[in-house]
Amino acid sequence: MRRVDEATDGAPPPDTIAVGFPSVDKLLGGGVRRGDLVVIGGDVASGKSALALAMALRAAQADRVAAFLTGEMNVSRVMERALAIEGRVAVDDIRSGKLDDESRASLGAAAVRLRDRAPQVERIAPGGTAALADDLRRCIDLELAVVDSLQAVAVGTRGRDEELAATVRALKALAVDLDVALLVTTQLAALPRDRRDLRPQLGDYGALGAIAEHADVVLGLFREEMYDAAGRGIEGATELIVNKNRNGGTGYADLYFYKKWMRFEDMLDPDR
Repeated sequence: MRRVDEATDGAPPPDTIAVGFPSVDKLLGGGVRRGDLVVIGGDVASGKSALALAMALRAAQADRVAAFLTGEMNVSRVMERALAIEGRVAVDDIRSGKLDDESRASLGAAAVRLRDRAPQVERIAPGGTAALADDLRRCIDLELAVVDSLQAVAVGTRGRDEELAATVRALKALAVDLDVALLVTTQLAALPRDRRDLRPQLGDYGALGAIAEHADVVLGLFREEMYDAAGRGIEGATELIVNKNRNGGTGYADLYFYKKWMRFEDMLDPDR
């Protein structure tokens, strides 16, 4: 009741971590909750890693203890992306060093912000969920752990779908045991191209239905421009669909994706 009264008075729930996109946080009742397994799924090149990294960055900027574990990139590549996102500078320009004075100043300011308030970035260690658990336990006072991706964690001798399903179950248990919000990206297992509506549905996540069953929140990333050969899809327009929300309602949030910066912004409450 004390927690209820605090929330009534306007204080954020202590077990809830805002992901920094107001429309998404509103849909999720303030953000993601400690002890929950949250899955972000999308097609190839839809921006799953970029969005997951942005959520870790925004949580850290709000003084929450966050970690980003990657199986897709090395640490320096992740930090390169973080600078691009925060500085609004093209990744290619950072890599090549072709920066004008304005871009260099923006990048420098982003580096200063990230120096003191950034998520801890690590590679996903080989060894599956047991190795992942060891790494997360070493993070002091961890509140949000972002894992990119489910496929990078799932290792073993079973069939691929069985291994993914077992990994999902283990990750849910890990979220509860460590009392962290565990956010995991995943590649959609099946997206029938002849289906009229290509927005992600729960049946597209595969893993023998384990994601649909065990995840507390399932988010689907959809960018219409990826599928519209006629070019009618609005460039950058993105829907983040709440396919499942164990403790609340479903719906979607409108985001915009600046591909050259690898940056998402909230369409209804854009960043200044």
